[in-house]
Amino acid sequence: MKRKLTIFWLASLLILTACGGGKAEPTPTLDPNLIQTQAIETFSAALTQTALAAPTQTPFPTLTASPTFEPFATSAAITLPAVTQAATISPTPSCYQLRFVSDVTIPDNTPMAPGQTFTKTWRVRNTGTCAWEAGFKFAFVGGEQMNGATYTLPAAVPVNTEIDISIVMVAPTNKTGAIRSNWRMQTTAGQFFGDEVYVIIVVGGATLTPTKGTPTNTTVPATATSTNTPLPAATETPTNTPQP
Repeated sequence: MKRKLTIFWLASLLILTACGGGKAEPTPTLDPNLIQTQAIETFSAALTQTALAAPTQTPFPTLTASPTFEPFATSAAITLPAVTQAATISPTPSCYQLRFVSDVTIPDNTPMAPGQTFTKTWRVRNTGTCAWEAGFKFAFVGGEQMNGATYTLPAAVPVNTEIDISIVMVAPTNKTGAIRSNWRMQTTAGQFFGDEVYVIIVVGGATLTPTKGTPTNTTVPATATSTNTPLPAATETPTNTPQP
């Protein structure tokens, strides 16, 4: 490249010399070092212009590393809350009901001798929405207990089921007339429910008119009436009269 520039400058000087006036001028002495220096400067200027004319390359943007995300916890690391079982709700007393059905034995106003032992049996029905549980008690609630003992259910009684409940009693010896004994079912917690049932006997006196439908401590009166045949009353042996 330098060689070509040197030749170019020499050719230019020769042309300028040839185009001069008619007076011949002495041929200047060319300094090769000067010519080389000028050629280099010219070449450097050309390179500078070429560099300025060329488009500037835009450097690529510096990539920034993305933040590192924490890995999701595995299912083994998640502690689930303990499942709490719902507390068992005890039935309310309102779901227990008892309805008097009939007098199986000892109808109302059955005559009894003082101190006579008898067994009173009632037929009742579970008319509630809950079964009667084993352990429920049929207990004395008023009147004369007449030695009757509390009866405990030996097994559960399903809804809409009839059962017979029997209590052994003894007619009083210190009272006469109509004697009444009232009984009622209760839960194991001691809550009474359903009809209050009773027995009425007559010990050597006037009868007592039954008042079923108005029992004490109950919201559902007993309405059924037994159709059983009354037991015969105790009688004295007649005294024989001698014949004339």
